[in-house]
Amino acid sequence: MRDKFLLAFRSIRERKARSILTVLGIAVGIAAIVSLMSVGYGMEEAITGELTGMADMISVMPGEIRAHSYVEKGSFTDRDVSDLQRIGGIKDISTMTYDAAEVEYRNKRAPIFVIGRDTKELESFYVVPVGLKEGRWLRENDYKACVIGDRVANDFFDEVIHVNDKLVINGDKFIVVGVFEKGDMLYSNDVDPHIFLTLRAAKEVLQTDEIKYIIVRVYEIDEAEGIAEEIEEVINDNHGLDDFAMAMTMGSMIEMMGDIFNIIRGVLVGIAAIALIVASIGIMNTMLMSVMERTHEIGVMKAIGAKSSDVLSLFLLESSMVSLVGGVAGCVVGVIVAKVLSFLGSTASGLEIAAIVKPEVLLAGIAVAVIVGVLSGFYPARKASKMSPVEAVRYG
Repeated sequence: MRDKFLLAFRSIRERKARSILTVLGIAVGIAAIVSLMSVGYGMEEAITGELTGMADMISVMPGEIRAHSYVEKGSFTDRDVSDLQRIGGIKDISTMTYDAAEVEYRNKRAPIFVIGRDTKELESFYVVPVGLKEGRWLRENDYKACVIGDRVANDFFDEVIHVNDKLVINGDKFIVVGVFEKGDMLYSNDVDPHIFLTLRAAKEVLQTDEIKYIIVRVYEIDEAEGIAEEIEEVINDNHGLDDFAMAMTMGSMIEMMGDIFNIIRGVLVGIAAIALIVASIGIMNTMLMSVMERTHEIGVMKAIGAKSSDVLSLFLLESSMVSLVGGVAGCVVGVIVAKVLSFLGSTASGLEIAAIVKPEVLLAGIAVAVIVGVLSGFYPARKASKMSPVEAVRYG
């Protein structure tokens, strides 16, 4: 075995340029897989970490999710809310209403979503994680005051909106008392393009008593799933439908996010695998050329007693050595790329995304590289082992 290893090493060293290019081909594919998997794990942990902080919360919506999109079926009633208050284990219930409104600022109009909810709940839900760039948050008695998202302040009108500026919402005048910071990846869609009012003011300006969203907080997190099922049953009975309400706990949201990330990782690995397929073709080409160049050497080896299995194992050892080096190099490069991508992702999204490099991913990367090398080198190695020693020696 030692002699085979030395022969394989000598062959690789004598063909440095070709071997280096083959190693690079393998390294690129493995680096792509390792880096994308590591960043994917880091992003999943960052998002689930944010959601875990709201583990005692149940979101109740009048609709269902179909094909990853939300389909609204109506609105809740005061009876729904009062019936929920009788369910055991519930600590607090807050309601929300929202709808599009015509907003005017300095003679320019734009349709903007207005959200109204208990101010303390909104503060813990949005102000704490996002923060205010200007002004203050709403008080419960701020009937004609509003807080606006970053895009409302900067993008929807010709001039930037600041604190103490006035907006006309569906014909009613409101004063801006606060402006949100730009939301990160988790909060940008929920905060940046919206205007926030007290629940009373929102119902008045939108001319509705409809309840579009209910937030329930529970005493015991372990009981959240059971309470969610009871909430759905109570509201569905009120509306005479089997699937009118959807009560989603943070645990089920985290599970859903995990499923989504598994799909994303699968797609990314599939894309990165294309690079490995190209690399495997490169290994096969390299080994076939090596067989042609060493035909005389193979003939001499077989003439002095080498078996076909010895020649086969020699060439397989050579291809696996190249692949092993490519796999290790790919893992190293992949870790570096993952760190860079996580830094760029953190900067762009506002979330703290750390590249999570799992040992099993690195070991799998090296194993895949070696397997690809052995499979790609099998045909050339078999071809070499089947050569007739007389013809091979004459070829030289």
